[in-house]
Amino acid sequence: MFLSTYEKQLDGKRRLLIPQEFRTAENGAEHGVFCFPSIEADCLEAGGDKLFAEYRAVIESLPFGDPYRSALEASIFGEQKPLSYDSAGRITLPEHLCAEVDLSDTVVIYGVGERFQIWNKDKWAAHRAEQRRMAREGLKQFGEMRRQASAVKAGGAA
Repeated sequence: MFLSTYEKQLDGKRRLLIPQEFRTAENGAEHGVFCFPSIEADCLEAGGDKLFAEYRAVIESLPFGDPYRSALEASIFGEQKPLSYDSAGRITLPEHLCAEVDLSDTVVIYGVGERFQIWNKDKWAAHRAEQRRMAREGLKQFGEMRRQASAVKAGGAA
C-alpha cells in the first residue's frame, strides 16, 4: 500500500524522487509507475501494476460501448504515462501533466492505499482541509448510526 504524505522538490527537468517505500514489488511499483491526471481531484494519480489492474477491472466490468466505459478508457488508458525510475529513484513527469495540475518546485506526494497522488503544494493544503472536514462529518454520522442501531437493539431486547 501507498501510505503517508511527503513534501518533495520537483527539479528543473521535472524529476521527482519517489519515496523508497513506494517503490516495492508488493504494490507493483518496483520498476516504475503509471501516472495520469486524476479523475476525482486536481492532481496527478499514480501507482503500480495493482492500480492498473484495479482500473482495468472496473473498465472491463462495463459493457463495450457504454459511455462511462469510454470515458474511463479515455481518462485512464488514453492519458496514462508509464514512467520508469532513474538510478536515483526519480521519475520524470511529462511537461503537459505538470502544466495540467500546476506542478512546480515543491509538490506533495500523498499515499492513498492502492495509489498515490502528486499535488501542487497550495492546492494540497486546501484539499487536505476539505478531506479532514469530510472525515470528521463522516465519523460523526457513523457514530450516530451506531448509536441508533444500539438503541434499536436495546429496545428490541426489552
